[in-house]
Amino acid sequence: MEGKGGCCLSVSLVIIISFVFIAIVRFIYVVYQTGKPLRPKSLKPMSTLVVLGSGGHTAEMINVLSALQKDKFMPRFYIAAATDNMSLQKARVLEDSLIDETGSHGVSAKFFQIYRSREVGQSYITSIGTTLIATAHALSLMIKIRPQVILCNGPGTCVPLCVIAFLFKVLGIRWSTVFYVESIARVRRLSLSGLLLYKLRIADQFYVQWPQLQTEYPRVQYVGCLM
Repeated sequence: MEGKGGCCLSVSLVIIISFVFIAIVRFIYVVYQTGKPLRPKSLKPMSTLVVLGSGGHTAEMINVLSALQKDKFMPRFYIAAATDNMSLQKARVLEDSLIDETGSHGVSAKFFQIYRSREVGQSYITSIGTTLIATAHALSLMIKIRPQVILCNGPGTCVPLCVIAFLFKVLGIRWSTVFYVESIARVRRLSLSGLLLYKLRIADQFYVQWPQLQTEYPRVQYVGCLM
């Protein structure tokens, strides 16, 4: 009996070690692949998630979207904070203008709102609960959308979405390429969102609008002013 129990324990241990080893190898592979240029396996359009933020974040993102080849990044899904109706309104205006230009009604963008982890002025203690709720909401949206491309430029709402996208890569659920464009307001230091995505190597392509940032953070790419 003791022999059989020891044998089962050994088999279980081997299985656990194997799973851990595979997970570590997969994690290293994902980190290694992060940062490499996007090479679509087909010419089909790529579903794209656009993360919007209040104020200048959305204005900059609209400029970025204006320069994209729209037919290659579709369908498009827009996400903004639950308290940020203005950003989604601007995105709707942009999409309506595209329909007016092409006369095509075959592609419809979708718009979502997501809970914020922490509101301005909210205490850190109460933000623990709201962060858990926001993370669960972000997970449900990512499972629903499963984008191939994620575009973001600094709002705090982008962090849980990008972290979940990274975990999806590790688990083999979906390979999403994260493009991060740092705000033009960040001249000498990255924003907190940008710093997290940079340090954790979650952003595949990281763009800045000031040359001195490239000196401070060697893995970023300087693209000049996008405004």
